[in-house]
Amino acid sequence: MQIEPLETFLDLMETNSFNGTAARLGITQSTVSARIKVLEASLGKKLFTRSRAGTKPTVAGQRFADHARAMRHEWNEAQRALESSRNFSRSMRIGMQSDLADQHIGMWVSTFRNMLPETSFHIEPDYSTQMCADLLAGKIDFAVLFTPKHVPDIHYESIGEVRYRLVSDHGTKLAEIDPGSYIFANYSPLFDRVHRQILPGFTNTAIASGQNAAICNLLLVLGGSAFVLEDCAADLIAAKKFNPVEDADPISQPVFIAVHIRNRHSHVHMKMAAIMRSHFAQLK
Repeated sequence: MQIEPLETFLDLMETNSFNGTAARLGITQSTVSARIKVLEASLGKKLFTRSRAGTKPTVAGQRFADHARAMRHEWNEAQRALESSRNFSRSMRIGMQSDLADQHIGMWVSTFRNMLPETSFHIEPDYSTQMCADLLAGKIDFAVLFTPKHVPDIHYESIGEVRYRLVSDHGTKLAEIDPGSYIFANYSPLFDRVHRQILPGFTNTAIASGQNAAICNLLLVLGGSAFVLEDCAADLIAAKKFNPVEDADPISQPVFIAVHIRNRHSHVHMKMAAIMRSHFAQLK
């Protein structure tokens, strides 16, 4: 079985553009057309119409989309199931929000191993958008993320939150913060919206990052002010290098677990979900 025509079809369903799909997949437009023709010949149905107004899926194309997603997911899961996992009966690929991995990966994986000793684990720190796409495609089995992307076939569950606090080496009040040395943190779309409400004039800065570990290092080397995870803020304050900005409320970031809908009631996935719920209950 060749998975490329399915991947191309599903990408074209998103872009509605042969040129757009060619650019995203790094192939030529003629290759996109050829792959769609292979699918259409196999199915005996036309999947897209092309006109000056653009590319649109036919009724057959719309009906085929759910089946194509399921087939892609099954194919990727089957490939991973056949990968060598030495003496383990199963393997799990877990996507984990980068900031959470930096803080908790050792503790969580230790618990996973204790609860599921016959399972091997591959942990991939990543960002929410990519993890949602990988879950949908069957490239990962389980994700812990900040921002759900509401797409077909992914089940999300809110399990808790983490908090970011503002620290500074300039003072303890918002009025004392120097905008010129402020480091803009953009951890998620929700964080960005709340941050703009709290500090509307502090988004167009010389330095910005979307990763807590990077911002902490930038603070230590360059100084300045920024929102960092609560534990990291406590460490910076305890080291007497930074002060808490007392009149800046912390920004809470919800945390979600995500699985493909086909695995929602899987014994292994349910155990992992229970582990994550328990850990976040202890973090409160």
